[in-house]
Amino acid sequence: MVTTPAGASTGGAEPVVGAAVAEVVRLASELIAIDTTSTADADRRGSEQPAAEYVAARLAEAGYEPAYVESGGRGRGNVVVRLPGADPARGALLVHGHLDVVPADASEWSVHPFSGEVRDGYVWGRGAVDMKGMLAMMLAVARALRRGGVRPPRDLIFAFVADEEAGGFQGARWLVEHRPELFEGATEAIGEVGGFSVTLGAQRDGTPGGPRVYLVQTAEKGSVWLRLRARGTAGHGSLLNEDNAVVKLAAAVSRLGGHRFPLVLTGPVRELLHGLAELTGHPFDERDPQATVARLGGLSRLVGAALRDTANVTMFEAGYKSNVVPSVARATVDGRVLPGREAAFRAEVEAVLGPEIECEWASLPAVETRFGGALVDAMAASLVGEDPGARILPYLLPAATDAKSFQRLGIRTFGFAPLRLPPDLDFTALFHGVDERVPVDALEFGTRVLYRFLLSC
Repeated sequence: MVTTPAGASTGGAEPVVGAAVAEVVRLASELIAIDTTSTADADRRGSEQPAAEYVAARLAEAGYEPAYVESGGRGRGNVVVRLPGADPARGALLVHGHLDVVPADASEWSVHPFSGEVRDGYVWGRGAVDMKGMLAMMLAVARALRRGGVRPPRDLIFAFVADEEAGGFQGARWLVEHRPELFEGATEAIGEVGGFSVTLGAQRDGTPGGPRVYLVQTAEKGSVWLRLRARGTAGHGSLLNEDNAVVKLAAAVSRLGGHRFPLVLTGPVRELLHGLAELTGHPFDERDPQATVARLGGLSRLVGAALRDTANVTMFEAGYKSNVVPSVARATVDGRVLPGREAAFRAEVEAVLGPEIECEWASLPAVETRFGGALVDAMAASLVGEDPGARILPYLLPAATDAKSFQRLGIRTFGFAPLRLPPDLDFTALFHGVDERVPVDALEFGTRVLYRFLLSC
């Protein structure tokens, strides 16, 4: 079902939310300008500390007493604050976001990726959408609530964490295992990659102009990292070699690259596609979901990856000299697995690779919750309050977030970082992409929605 409740009112709070809106773009720009490029190397100093110190200082200015915690290594800065609510007996809401970003090659960009430049109605730079734009919204609203003396209906925990881009093992996962008291009482959470708008249909001139739908993440795939190894006989490159480790591994990963995992229609994807069919008038045949996905334009990449498991070879390493056949070849595979498919995925991958390939497995679980309840109603109401035509639908994220760590504490997690986007913006292509940017008016819109939401949830 498409949820369309009445809009929530912010009452006489305009000066408070106005203060948040007035500074969100500046905060986003300043956060982007702090280079927090992710590293998966546990022996290297983390990059998040300067950004964490920046966040802590801005929160302290507003009257908070931030908890600054280094997680799992030097420089892995995290900041957590709690704003008491009117009903301490209710479960707290966790609002979380990550400080780190993926690398960026400045030579490929129109602007420097760590400039935070504001130009042509956008804030540009690495992390603009993933996810320093949301961090700026969180920070602006947290500051405005505290300075305005506003008491939300329940406790709010704002967490700015490290290391999400490398799995969160030295960020959210470490905090959950070593500092769970920071999240005491939290029962629900919102984080990244949800709440953004998609405009459906097209006007007569071909430009998008149909209903505007906001996608709320209610599930995400599990993450599986495979380290593959093939062994063979070392020897001179000029001689015959029928036991070549490189050939064995190349053939195995080629088979895996050509393999197609079975199509599985999960609950969130089924609900999404039925909801889109209802809004567009295009029929949805559950026997052929790919036909519906193909009509979704840029969104088809995101939804299409949620129809089946994936396993992509991302690294290949072998040899040390051109005239030597090495005895070992190695590769890395990034696997993403639908909820409930973990055992089947492993068996399928091992069968495709074959018995000669050694596999080391590391994984993080899938996440899934139902699309419904008071929190979802509050999301819809807050969006309608700022965009009267808004509709919301659930979806399954084919990637991973820190929800995987926070669910270990029994916290029900959603992706809800609200943004109203231009109809022609290919938003999903901006994640980890060149010229990553977020519209200024989308940040201001999202700040107003987040403020409404936190006062009604």
